Amino acid sequence: MTVSKSILAVSGFCAALGLLAATSANAATNYPLTIDNCGASVTFKKAPERAVGLGQNSAEIMLLLGLEDKMVGTAFWPSKVLPQLEAANAKVKLLTVEFPTFESVLAENPDFAASALPSIVGPTGKVAKREDFEKVGVATYLSPSTCLSTAKSKDQYGSRDQLWTMDLLYKEIDELSQIFDVADRGQAIIADFKEREAALRASVSTNGKPLTYLFWFSSPSPTSDANLAGKNGATGFIANLLGGKNVIEAEAEWPTASWESIIAANPDVIVIASLDRNRWELDKPEAKMKFLTTDAAVSQMSAVKNKAIAVMDGQAMNPTIRTLYGAEQVAEHLKAIGLIK
Repeated sequence: MTVSKSILAVSGFCAALGLLAATSANAATNYPLTIDNCGASVTFKKAPERAVGLGQNSAEIMLLLGLEDKMVGTAFWPSKVLPQLEAANAKVKLLTVEFPTFESVLAENPDFAASALPSIVGPTGKVAKREDFEKVGVATYLSPSTCLSTAKSKDQYGSRDQLWTMDLLYKEIDELSQIFDVADRGQAIIADFKEREAALRASVSTNGKPLTYLFWFSSPSPTSDANLAGKNGATGFIANLLGGKNVIEAEAEWPTASWESIIAANPDVIVIASLDRNRWELDKPEAKMKFLTTDAAVSQMSAVKNKAIAVMDGQAMNPTIRTLYGAEQVAEHLKAIGLIK
């Protein structure tokens, strides 16, 4: 995966975070702390000391908060860790880049589990249900961004009827920082993201013509339906931030669509995910690009002809700390080809 300058630019902020936390006023957490999290009330008598990050976003937030010495394991990494977090992440045991077993998590004797997705820890979680952790005395926290209803959706990821915004990410950072009694660090991270979000929105102009975007995550094969990002997820936010909208109208978080329907939708911009996992050949951006530019029908789409194909970190298509970085990656490409100013 090629890391954009925008991702590397935040490394200076992370390096200064420890100094900021050390010099700013201490906003200590008052325990017991009770948090309403995705329909569950969770009480903490003290800060966790043996935490696991189940899902890349949960792990990276805790690493950003400087909690590596409080972490005993991580799992489920679609992409490599952010470059500025490599040293901290190296101190934490990697259980697996895929879904871990419940037994392998419990083997680390955790007292806290943060999950990025309900498909990891939830009613149909592949690792366990929240109640399973509670029975063995392990507190759980689920990302507020991914606590979605599955009533309308046929898959485990659910659907959302309102556009995701960074406010849910800020809530997650704030609550995790309170749980671990590092609120100052959390507020510093939130302030940095808010500044960058505002700066990017102010810097983008579409010349009065809002663009339509298609976000392609991956596909099992070129002949299969494409796994796309729904209109109200993190990618919908990215499109909105860049003065446009997601061309996909489905409220499902991760709908699939045929290439015939994608051609008919005719988006102005195609954003393809770069993934470090090796589940499918089309996880690779090079494979996606080859298909887009050589398939007889798909290659005739205006976005392909206009070279309006942007490569974005696949994890940024999830509602994560990487979403803003992804928006910056797309903006950089579109500015370079003159689609936005």
